[in-house]
Amino acid sequence: MKKFNKTVKEKFENFFDWVKGAELVELDTCDINEDPIRPELDIKFRTSYGRKIFGVKYKKEIYAIMCFGFANQIPKTISEFDLMTRDAHLQSASWRSKNIGKIAIAYTVWSKKKGGGKLIVKEVFKKIKKSNHLNRLVTLSPLTEMARNFHLRNGAKELQVNEESQNFEYKI
Repeated sequence: MKKFNKTVKEKFENFFDWVKGAELVELDTCDINEDPIRPELDIKFRTSYGRKIFGVKYKKEIYAIMCFGFANQIPKTISEFDLMTRDAHLQSASWRSKNIGKIAIAYTVWSKKKGGGKLIVKEVFKKIKKSNHLNRLVTLSPLTEMARNFHLRNGAKELQVNEESQNFEYKI
C-alpha cells in the first residue's frame, strides 16, 4: 500500500510540475494530423483571416493546441465559421481597426498530455479576458458526448445544439 501511495503521489506531483511550468504561446503552424476533431482543415485555413493557433508549451514541447477565429456572430458549421471570420476580418481591414470580431470562436482543442485541454482553455480564456476587443469565448464543437462533457465540466454553458455542431460559451 505504501508503494501504491508513493506512486500516486509522484504522478500527482509530476502532473502539477508540468502545469505550473507551462506557458501559452501563439503558433505559426501545427501538425494537423494530430487534430482528432478537424484534421481536414489545413494550416492555411487555420491561419487565414485573423484566425489563430495557440499551444501550451512546456520544456520546448507543445502539449495542447487550440485553434480559433474571430467573428461577430456564432456559426453553426465550419462553412459559416469560414464566412463569418472572413467577414469580420475584412470589416476590420476596411475600417482600419485592430478589432477583428468581438467573439473568439474555438473550433478545435486537443491535448497530448493529461490536463492539457483544460489548461489551454483556461489560458486562452485569460488572454481573451485581457483583450480590449473580445467579449465572448464560444466553441464550435462536434456533436459528441466527449465534447459536451469536456466543456460543461470546464465551466462552459451550452448555447445551442445544431445539426452539425454544438456551441458552448465560457463566461468572460
